[in-house]
Amino acid sequence: MDTIFNILLLLLNVAWWFAVAHIIMSWLINFGVLNLHQPIVAQLWDGLNRLLEPAYSRIRRVLPATGGLDLAPLVFILGIIILQMIVSDLRFSI
Repeated sequence: MDTIFNILLLLLNVAWWFAVAHIIMSWLINFGVLNLHQPIVAQLWDGLNRLLEPAYSRIRRVLPATGGLDLAPLVFILGIIILQMIVSDLRFSI
């Protein structure tokens, strides 16, 4: 049973790192540090968007409109942290 919890925590950790990478890349693209005309940057950006956009779009449907500020990544990361806490507590209670 401990192995299942470890796998869940690993998957949540990977999702957290993907979200952090997506946030940092979006900042670097918006500030002109990274250029989407470079093939590797475009591929990474497209891959991260394909992975995270389904979760972000569900979160955006629930959140109120905030204009130009996108709070979906923040809610996603907070959700991952909460799920990690729940899985860790369940792991030690069983």
